[in-house]
Amino acid sequence: MGVVQLLVEYVAPVFLITSPVTSYADQIWSIHSQRSSLGFSLDIPLIMLVASILRIYYWFGINFEFSLLVQSVIMVFVQTILLKVALDHRPSKSAEAGVPFSSLNGQDAERPYNFWQWRQQRPFWEFLLYFVTTVGILQLLFGTSTFFVSLLGYLALGIEATLPIPQVIANYRNQSCKGFRVSVIVFWLLGDLLKGVFFTYSKTPMVFKLCGLCQFMFDLTLGYQYWAYAEKEAAIEMKKRRSLQIS
Repeated sequence: MGVVQLLVEYVAPVFLITSPVTSYADQIWSIHSQRSSLGFSLDIPLIMLVASILRIYYWFGINFEFSLLVQSVIMVFVQTILLKVALDHRPSKSAEAGVPFSSLNGQDAERPYNFWQWRQQRPFWEFLLYFVTTVGILQLLFGTSTFFVSLLGYLALGIEATLPIPQVIANYRNQSCKGFRVSVIVFWLLGDLLKGVFFTYSKTPMVFKLCGLCQFMFDLTLGYQYWAYAEKEAAIEMKKRRSLQIS
């Protein structure tokens, strides 16, 4: 058995199935232990929940790799926990830095109906409930339509491909990656590489490959940010120490 075949048949499926836990467990624990989600973008669980729910419905229309379905189900569970923990430890509005799609001058950009910027938790769960119900009804009505099934796939994977963008914007606005765990970036990049191999050598629809490539480029940007801002913060810290020594 070749190395590539081993990766495609055994390693990649196991990694994909467990990736929701390995990628986000550290972030969940960090927020819980620090009692603050400051610096973490709430749009990450939004994107992953919407994308994973759509991908679950997409599976019923096209029956792609079963391991990807299992991954989506686990992802919904993990992201629900992450959202709950992040909301429970959400900083005050004056200190909040986790609203990513905002102007870069520090003023929050208002969204229609304050979407996903609500201060109460209930609207978040109501939206998810309405979303699951609505897509479920549409699936029952149009699930046999090739166009509808394809639309679900492109929406699911296209939305997932934008996953790093909110955090990239939040990091740029804050000029820091504080609050976002490096373990998440590492597992995102590792997952991108394994998914690339898996999608290339398995019978996976082309939409998975295209969106996976886009997400990999965004993840690289996030990785560069983490390196660049870490260097900047280290230089500032060194300057402070020297100032204290001189004084």
